[in-house]
Amino acid sequence: MEDKIISTPQNLQVLYEDNHVIIVSKRAGDIVQGDKTGDVPLSEVVKEYIKIKYNKPGNVYLGVVHRLDRPTSGIVLFAKTSKALPRLNKLFKDKDVKKTYWAIVKNAPPKQEDTLVHYMKRNPKQNKSYAHLKEVPDSKKAILEYRVLKSLNNYYLIEVDLHTGRHHQIRSQLSAIGCPIKGDLKYGFDRSNKDGSIHLHAHKLAFEHPVKKEMLEVIAPPPQDPLWDACT
Repeated sequence: MEDKIISTPQNLQVLYEDNHVIIVSKRAGDIVQGDKTGDVPLSEVVKEYIKIKYNKPGNVYLGVVHRLDRPTSGIVLFAKTSKALPRLNKLFKDKDVKKTYWAIVKNAPPKQEDTLVHYMKRNPKQNKSYAHLKEVPDSKKAILEYRVLKSLNNYYLIEVDLHTGRHHQIRSQLSAIGCPIKGDLKYGFDRSNKDGSIHLHAHKLAFEHPVKKEMLEVIAPPPQDPLWDACT
């Protein structure tokens, strides 16, 4: 397995920053918040970046608004002020944030574009979610739209608009239609990527700025590898 290139304050890819928010592009392998692994989370890297850039003494305020799975790359939004955090949380809760992902799959989807509706049931012991066509006990409704953007050599680039934010939603729903994401062993792909990543990327985020009240749209270029390079 190759060494992962984990984010540091020096190599952090900042996509947008102002007084209230900071938006960065997460590398596959980064964790957004601390967990039982004890690895340095992206939130601490961003705090250190702010501390160094602005020569801030003491603790730096940073609010975690949402998360991405560890093997996924792409856009992560943080609040830099206590004023912005609850407003951003409300935007996500009210589904007023447009989240667009790119995924690379090996099998052609059944349709060029479609809306998928499943009922997700999470298994905490397996850290896995199962997509059911009908409601089952303790399940949550999950909705996404997808379209095929490009046919690559042996693969397909799919764009996904996420309507709900369930655990492993895109991974599970695409797997349920016979299109597991490249490298995603957990959801049915036949082999892992050498660096432990999966080819799922949070590509675009659009929302109303919590303080300026202007629309903000941010795009994260996909990671550099031959397959992702073929998509752009």
